[in-house]
Amino acid sequence: MALKPTQKSSGGGSRMSLANITRGKQDRPLRVILYGVEGVGKSTFASQAPNPIFLCAEDGTSHLDVARFPSPRTWSEVLEAIRVLTAEDHVFKTLVIDTLDWLEPLCWHYVCQQNSKQSIEDFSYGKGYLLAMEQWRQLIGHLENLSRTRRMHTVMVAHAAIRRVDDPQTGPFDRYRMKLHEKSADVLREWVDAILFARHEVKTIERNGKARGVSSGVRLLHTTWTAAYDAKNRFDLPDTLPLAWDEFEAAVRAHVPADPERLRAEILELIPRLNDRTKAEKALKEWAGSDPARLAQLLDKVRSKVAIQEAANPPAKQASSKEDAPPEPFGP
Repeated sequence: MALKPTQKSSGGGSRMSLANITRGKQDRPLRVILYGVEGVGKSTFASQAPNPIFLCAEDGTSHLDVARFPSPRTWSEVLEAIRVLTAEDHVFKTLVIDTLDWLEPLCWHYVCQQNSKQSIEDFSYGKGYLLAMEQWRQLIGHLENLSRTRRMHTVMVAHAAIRRVDDPQTGPFDRYRMKLHEKSADVLREWVDAILFARHEVKTIERNGKARGVSSGVRLLHTTWTAAYDAKNRFDLPDTLPLAWDEFEAAVRAHVPADPERLRAEILELIPRLNDRTKAEKALKEWAGSDPARLAQLLDKVRSKVAIQEAANPPAKQASSKEDAPPEPFGP
């Protein structure tokens, strides 16, 4: 069968041409998920973003002096609020969705109504959750259009839950994740530029051979993945920041390409902690080389493997008092 010629655009030429190729970084609005434990200050962090408007499915912002839509009662109202921000003129620069896990029942109810079901569990073979994924993709499509049209940041807030991870190599362990169905959470993870985990700083003090946790009063923002919690960012941010929008935004704006020598040094420091060093050493030598992007990718993988290994087999604690890392919910 003969191939048909490439369809031309109405302007007489194809958009996919060499003449339309662009190069370099693109300055675009931020797309962020912030999740964390109760009362840590998630909504307060979001209220510090530029000129925010809240779309609240729960009453968690009554103490804040912010602009807000009426609480949506249906999934259609959620999408309508985003459409209004996209189509009408306004002064807002950030949309805050607070919270994702309180929106999820609205999504499920809509899916059930459309398919004459009483509960999301009434679908066979988990089909209801797959249909809900499609609704979350529609939400992302609306948010993407809002971002392009109005240049608005998107901040989505969620609660944290401790979930069991069954790893075939290390065995099961617990970690913090968003309090959403995993299929829906996966859709949102892929779209955002940063998933940030917020927590209270806790210090472990040993007295008379017993350890006790003491809060320092500091609230922290974690930006990179560990076995204890889900997090990511595309800006090469510090692993930990204060829980404040100004600190986060300044770190994003200050982002510069990572130094290859620094990345290499971090990898070399971590490799001895791996049970199997061979693959990492080979990847460093033959694949990553001096390419910053590949080195950063390899560093992320090595960090993850080390964290998972040490989650399954934590090193023995010293007897002296020390400041602890996050209260990581490790263990079988």
